[in-house]
Amino acid sequence: MESHGSAAQAAPVKVLVYSSNREVRSKVAAALGTRPAADLPAVELVETATEPATIAAFDAGDISLGILDGEAAPGGMGIARQVKDEIYNCPPVLVLTGRSADAWLATWSRADAVIPQPMSPFDLARAAAELLRRRMASA
Repeated sequence: MESHGSAAQAAPVKVLVYSSNREVRSKVAAALGTRPAADLPAVELVETATEPATIAAFDAGDISLGILDGEAAPGGMGIARQVKDEIYNCPPVLVLTGRSADAWLATWSRADAVIPQPMSPFDLARAAAELLRRRMASA
């Protein structure tokens, strides 16, 4: 019988988590767990706390999803817009906003998804899973 690889056997996907706040990075990691959905490969987190490290991680080219804290200093929305402008076939970007009313700013940033704070772990995992599925389908 021929084996058709499963999500459990697939190479992990790299998810970049940017925030200058360690607690935010920890909450995102907890929400994603080892895999945000059963049909997806395991997640390997790449945590960054500075803009230069975040840009370098995107430039490396092996990120499947970026989750950026819009409330970080410097803000994730500006970084989202920069990588969307500068990186060919940029991976999807999910921005965490300070409140629901900030969703319009995330539109300016060209974010593919927005999750307001306080973050719902369920909503974050669901949005991340959807963006990863889209990225993997287009690869």
